[in-house]
Amino acid sequence: MSDASAPNSRKPRADAERNRLRLLEAAKTVFAEKGADASLEEIARTAGVGIGTLYRHFPTRDALVEQVYRTESAQLAQAAADLARIHPPVEALRLWMRLFVDYLATKQIMSEALNAMVCGPAELYAASGPPLKAALAQLAERAVASGAIRLDVDPLDMLRALVGVAQPEAGNAGRETAKRLVDIMIAGARLEAVG
Repeated sequence: MSDASAPNSRKPRADAERNRLRLLEAAKTVFAEKGADASLEEIARTAGVGIGTLYRHFPTRDALVEQVYRTESAQLAQAAADLARIHPPVEALRLWMRLFVDYLATKQIMSEALNAMVCGPAELYAASGPPLKAALAQLAERAVASGAIRLDVDPLDMLRALVGVAQPEAGNAGRETAKRLVDIMIAGARLEAVG
């Protein structure tokens, strides 16, 4: 007797998953270039797949935009654990904050497409907040516990500072400025041996 839920619990075929990931990357690129006017046909073409493949994975434009945003948020949250596993605490925090700057840039360049969603992006933004805050808190606590830095401010204040610096109209220059600000904040938080 077969389990009725088995088809839903199966992993997608490797080629289907590759197509899905290529579509997400292509969508991020095309939405960045064209904004809300990006055509789904162009996204499919950029990904090297047919429009039918796009619709099999993402039945609506909003589903595609939403998944691009969710994927970017999930990758950033996961990066905290990955960085903590392979880097010293302060370096993991610094690298994650620099990734946050890139995440902000993606969010800003996709804002037109996000705002064009039928239900708007508020729910998406609200859902992405807690995992990102938790990732930052874990990295900051680990860095403080190592004794290498002190934080006299809420770690979220550091991200708020980055958001303020990484303005969309500044483009790549704003992103690089924000990344330099990460290094300045980390340097300011370091505890140097007095001797």
